Amino acid sequence: MIEAIEGEAPMFQNLDVFKTAMAMARHAGLKQAYSAQNIANADTPGYRAKDIPEFAKSVRDSLQGQRATRAKHLNGSTGRSVDFTERRQALDPNGNTVSLEEEMVKAVDAKRQSDRALAIYRSNLSILRSAIGRR
Repeated sequence: MIEAIEGEAPMFQNLDVFKTAMAMARHAGLKQAYSAQNIANADTPGYRAKDIPEFAKSVRDSLQGQRATRAKHLNGSTGRSVDFTERRQALDPNGNTVSLEEEMVKAVDAKRQSDRALAIYRSNLSILRSAIGRR
């Protein structure tokens, strides 16, 4: 068992890096889901492409303050953990805002973000295992 030096917290008590990696992986999954939904509706008349803010912006916003989860919570201001936005851009003749090229780039970006989150998780898990003497 790992004992803390007097006056210091145990080394493994606060493992926020795992929480951050998990949040990044969830964000990447949601980003991929919106991209897939946009591609599926590429020919739907009047459909507005949806997107979510970048992960860094989402984390920064969540650190700035709390968000309400119910209508009466936090003075009645409600919010979602990740708000999607409708992208406004040049419309097709049918009123659709989906760009297949842009969605392909976004899907690749989501894949890279997911891979990055898993790499961070694996790396820190290896460090943790080494620190406790397991391989």
